[in-house]
Amino acid sequence: MKTIIHKANTRGHGDYGWLNTHYTFSFANYYNPERVNFGALRVINDDIVSGGEGFGKHPHDNMEIITIPIEGELEHKDSMGHVEVIKANEVQVMTAGTGIFHSEYNHLPDKPVKLFQIWVLPEKRNLTPRYDQKFFSPDDRLNKWQRIVSPNEEGALMVHQDAYFSRIKLEKGKTAEYIIHSNNNGIYLFVIEGKVKAVGNDLELRDWLGIWDIQSITIHANEESELLLMEIPMAI
Repeated sequence: MKTIIHKANTRGHGDYGWLNTHYTFSFANYYNPERVNFGALRVINDDIVSGGEGFGKHPHDNMEIITIPIEGELEHKDSMGHVEVIKANEVQVMTAGTGIFHSEYNHLPDKPVKLFQIWVLPEKRNLTPRYDQKFFSPDDRLNKWQRIVSPNEEGALMVHQDAYFSRIKLEKGKTAEYIIHSNNNGIYLFVIEGKVKAVGNDLELRDWLGIWDIQSITIHANEESELLLMEIPMAI
């Protein structure tokens, strides 16, 4: 078993006035040669965007982009013709593939939107761009794993990679076991809210734990907690 911990206060940080963000991996003006990726997981940005503000039209290619709002509403427009609003408890997945342009703005003028944007390297380059979005009921993740992203599972949003994203809300004192799909994969666990213990490590708000060379992981909630678990191929 191998582990790595990224505590919340060690992340990169950017404050641009309209955007307050924390970077888990090297991104934009933040560069740390020891934090470039976790296997095929390349970007995790923890964004707060002010009311009415956002990212203007910009390009992407050859990346699987997963956006998870946790508060507020995010407006999305892209060169494939999609004009959508993504809200808390919804997830957006976009295959940039051969290339797309898109913009992302806070849909509300007077409230911030808080979101995670996550990039995963695809299994193949130059795929056909695609877009998908889905609501996931919070009732379906109370003390159990709710799959939100998968390469092949019904009910989850599809990505072009052997990657599985799951959310769970654990009541205080509850435990949850996660069994890995492939020995080639690792787990990157994120504490959205609360405090938990996993493989002997105490994790708090916005802490990350990477772990690989394992078959399963058991997590204990020291208080009511919400978690995002990403199972990711380690070889790229």
